[in-house]
Amino acid sequence: MDLALTILLDGLIYASWLFIVALGLTLVFGVLKILNIAHGSLYAIGAYAAASFVAFFASLGLAPEWSLVAMLLAAVAVAVVVGPLLERGLLRLFYGRDEVLLVLVTYALFLILEDVTKLIWGVNPYYVSEPYTLFGDVEFGSLFYVGYDLMMIVLAVVCGLGVWFGLNRTVTGKIVLAVIHNEEVSASMGVNVNRVYVAAFTVGVFLAALGGAFTAPMISVQPGLSVGVIILSFAVVIIGGLGSIEGAAIGAVVVGLARAAAVHLMPDAELFSIYIVMAAVLIFRPEGLFQRVSARKI
Repeated sequence: MDLALTILLDGLIYASWLFIVALGLTLVFGVLKILNIAHGSLYAIGAYAAASFVAFFASLGLAPEWSLVAMLLAAVAVAVVVGPLLERGLLRLFYGRDEVLLVLVTYALFLILEDVTKLIWGVNPYYVSEPYTLFGDVEFGSLFYVGYDLMMIVLAVVCGLGVWFGLNRTVTGKIVLAVIHNEEVSASMGVNVNRVYVAAFTVGVFLAALGGAFTAPMISVQPGLSVGVIILSFAVVIIGGLGSIEGAAIGAVVVGLARAAAVHLMPDAELFSIYIVMAAVLIFRPEGLFQRVSARKI
């Protein structure tokens, strides 16, 4: 019983931060039709920015509770500065081009941001320990979990519901959905498509940076952080179906539980477990779990 509960909780904790990052990737693909490989670098920048902001707040003598505010502000700062800069300064030049070219552009951007990160923060690891003990420990029978880890599950649920509510229950969200379904008709009806693109990409950057910022206390922030997360994020959105928020949520849970089960039952298979699950899903659902089959245009 304890083993099953351990796998469940470990899987949900792992899935929570992965879902936040994959949610941003899903939103950017849904609106801009871009497979943004640089999304992993934005996650890493969020983690580094959080380390800097938390250290700055601590130097002011503020209470540890303010570190949560510092991490949120770090994610907002990354989104406001980097989001419009990349979308208006680079990506908009390639809209309408071949999808492969866009993938190569974002891959080049990924490499550039990796070096920019090293130039700004160096190659030594950063540790953000201040927020980790704020939520204490939580007891589940004979198991004890750090409250901060469980808080990540709540944060992921809030982010998922927030994006879903924003898209489906607000006027702005319905405008975004209109652009997703038909950009030309939306533009002819007076919708500023460029503004929608900037807003959607900025929100996507915010979610990537938020995932990095709130994961920073759970890891050591160091070079190479972006590589692992972008591979896992792509696995999540492919399992769930490109552009589907519900699919991203289910995909993250599937990946999280598969990894947790492998760690506790077959440690040697940890690296392969996620890809085995992804391959098994794609055999039966090549479009992903929540993606409708569409006719191929010739």
